[in-house]
Amino acid sequence: MTAGFRAWLLSGINDRSLQHAGPGAKPAADRRHSWWKVMCLTGVDYFSTLGYQPGIAALAAGLLSPVATVVLVLVTLFGALPVYRRVAQESPHGEGSIAMLVRLLPFWQGKLFVLVLLGFAATDFVITMTLSAADATAHLDENPFWPAALRDHEVLVTLVLLVLLGAVFLVGFTEAVGIAVAIVGLYLTLNLVVVVEGLWLIVSRPSTVTDWSAALTAQHGNPLLVVAIALVVFPKLALGLSGFETGVAVMPHVRGDPADSEEAPAGRIRDTRKLLTTAALIMSGFLLTTSVVTTVLIPPAEFKAGGKADGRALAYLAHEHLGPVFGTVYDLSTIAILWFAGASAMAGLLNLVPRYLPRYGMAPDWAGAVRPLVLVFLVIAVVITVYFRADVNAQGGAYATGVLVLITSAAVAAALSARRHHEHRKFVSFVVIAAVLTYTTIANIAERPDGVKIAGCFIVGIVLVSVLSRIDRSFELRVTDLQFDATASTFIHECARRTIRLVAKEPARRSALDYREKLQQIQADNDIPDAADVIFVEVSITDASDFASAVVVRGEVMHGRYRVLALQNPAVASAIAALLLGIRDRTGRRPHIYFEWTEGNPAVNFLRFLIFGQGEVAPVTREVLRRQEPDRIHRPHVHVG
Repeated sequence: MTAGFRAWLLSGINDRSLQHAGPGAKPAADRRHSWWKVMCLTGVDYFSTLGYQPGIAALAAGLLSPVATVVLVLVTLFGALPVYRRVAQESPHGEGSIAMLVRLLPFWQGKLFVLVLLGFAATDFVITMTLSAADATAHLDENPFWPAALRDHEVLVTLVLLVLLGAVFLVGFTEAVGIAVAIVGLYLTLNLVVVVEGLWLIVSRPSTVTDWSAALTAQHGNPLLVVAIALVVFPKLALGLSGFETGVAVMPHVRGDPADSEEAPAGRIRDTRKLLTTAALIMSGFLLTTSVVTTVLIPPAEFKAGGKADGRALAYLAHEHLGPVFGTVYDLSTIAILWFAGASAMAGLLNLVPRYLPRYGMAPDWAGAVRPLVLVFLVIAVVITVYFRADVNAQGGAYATGVLVLITSAAVAAALSARRHHEHRKFVSFVVIAAVLTYTTIANIAERPDGVKIAGCFIVGIVLVSVLSRIDRSFELRVTDLQFDATASTFIHECARRTIRLVAKEPARRSALDYREKLQQIQADNDIPDAADVIFVEVSITDASDFASAVVVRGEVMHGRYRVLALQNPAVASAIAALLLGIRDRTGRRPHIYFEWTEGNPAVNFLRFLIFGQGEVAPVTREVLRRQEPDRIHRPHVHVG
């Protein structure tokens, strides 16, 4: 790899989360927009499902599609919408439901849960890319103006669309709310024309409704049985719930009120709730009407594999009843919104991975750059497309699995949040919603296990990379900022006139006898001439699963004579190394730190360090210092007795 190519590939490696280009990128303060414009940004994901949702619903539920869609709309308006209105309130900076669970579930169980959710989120976003590209191919393949030589090459055409998507991000893609507004506005307008035309045909031809009703009655004579079957079939329609997580992810783009601050963005929260509610109402209206017109007007055989409505039910109606010119315009608008949905999904991945994994020390250094991640996600998308042979219906289960797991986790987060705030009624309602969504998720996985298999591969891959990265980065200086209070500064400057001697001591036992015995032991082990002229260092472990944090060094005088520097950090060795380097830089003197050897198996003690932040402290401290300061002449002294 040449130096120039490597520099290009890894450019932007120091970017922080939400700084990457794409529809999910964090905007500058002067580039925020009205909520309805931002709704179009999330709508490229949410509304684009109309390209394939009616066909999948008709294939899954048959004549019951309109009834099952009613269940979907009820879950949307009275389940997912209240949950994400709560998420918007609790996570106003676009972190989403995953960040809520991070705050509610500390230590390693929280991190592991996040890794699992990231696996399902990756499934959601990657399948959005592959399914959208496959559906765009379906619209191209059935268009009368599409060259005959390119027909029936779904996999090849889909792969070309994905490669083009990846190429755009490799060159550099900047989000454009204006493009999203134009695409969504045109797409919804054309869908409205198709729906109105379809409803007019149904009204002008009463026999279509009569035939549908008769067929439904012949298959399911009992109305209660119809409702029961619709409830059972509903999980297959769960694709219609996609878009809510994206809706809160784009919150930073909402302008809000002039008086908003990052600490209290009340206007942004209010307008995001408007965004979520309006999008849900628009989508619910289209879901209901499109399920009716497609089920009543399209012959059932056309929905099956190879049929003209396979993966493109509304496009079929557009061509069939409004002519090839209008149908082609509809196809082009559908392809545009599906491609932009893939771009939005790619941007979501580029924002999601840097937001969590590098901060946890669970990603290699190159994960902080955009282009390597684009290549990784592109390769995964190619593999999935080939695996599913660019079949829209085959990928529906995997997509629904990712969507449902994220929404279910959001419902759990909302319930835990309501419980923490002692809101009993809301807690009960969110628990009920979570139960409904859990049933839906389990039913979907049982019916179509491909989604959980793909998510499982993502989870295993993420966990493996996370563990290896955490081990590889364990010797980094994991302190983001170091501050000394007045007492600590006084201790250091008093000792700077002579040799600065520090003694590492566990903070659990703080009696006068403990300090005295520690002094005697250090003096005996290291032959210190004046053991009274030392400063104790005590590091308290915060959350060892965190990778890095800021450190405030507090000075204390214990029992009227023992000077102590007290610190808090996820890792003892890293905190002590940062303290030594900070003292050196403040005083110009190389401090000495004294340890005692840790008893027990060194391998076990190293595992204790990785998991609990303590264990083999002395050699790890020395290694952190060695990596941070390669020049031995300027490196603080480490003594072990």
